[in-house]
Amino acid sequence: MAIYKGFEGIIKNGNDIIAEVRNWTLELSADTTDASIIGDEWQHYVATLKSWTCSLSAWWDESDTNGQASLTIGKKFMLQLYPGGELAKRGYFSGDAYVTGLSISGAHDSIVEADFTFQGTGELRLLKAVMKTDKADKSTTIKATKPESL
Repeated sequence: MAIYKGFEGIIKNGNDIIAEVRNWTLELSADTTDASIIGDEWQHYVATLKSWTCSLSAWWDESDTNGQASLTIGKKFMLQLYPGGELAKRGYFSGDAYVTGLSISGAHDSIVEADFTFQGTGELRLLKAVMKTDKADKSTTIKATKPESL
């Protein structure tokens, strides 16, 4: 059984890490349609369209130009969510999403916080990270395996 520690998680805007993330939520859902017919005593449903949303809270950081600052309302971007970090053989989620909300709040006894909401568009894929090391130049790259549909 894989166990993921929350502090290992990473959320990216494309290839750029979004800084100062404190927590996140990913929600998947499916619409249903009533498929009951005359004579049925109980209702029957059929799953139809799937959808997904994501939200995150972060300490506000306007200097995070490729992460937080680039997530403007209405922008479409590739969201990548690594619950267990970018370690080899760990699963991560990837899909296109629109930024649908941004709320910045502060209090006299706290740090200024930014809350982002995203609406997925199209399929959310579950991928596995595979690390490859080039011994010649000692660089490491992370590639994705074939996606699994959710």
